[in-house]
Amino acid sequence: MIPLNELIDKQGNVYEMTCVAIKEANIYAATDKGREIEAAGEKVVSVVLDRALNDEIEYTENSGNDDEE
Repeated sequence: MIPLNELIDKQGNVYEMTCVAIKEANIYAATDKGREIEAAGEKVVSVVLDRALNDEIEYTENSGNDDEE
């Protein structure tokens, strides 16, 4: 389940956090980590959003556009 109330109440740049979560979810889905999460009966996006809301995903800001590389 996606914790919408927590997402709404989150302080900081929610757009940036969700972009990071989407990229992290794509990485998980393409690896064994995603299969492990699904085998445990959970959804990759829900797990990643929970990690993002708890500030468990480390990232740095990039001034450029990753899609153009």
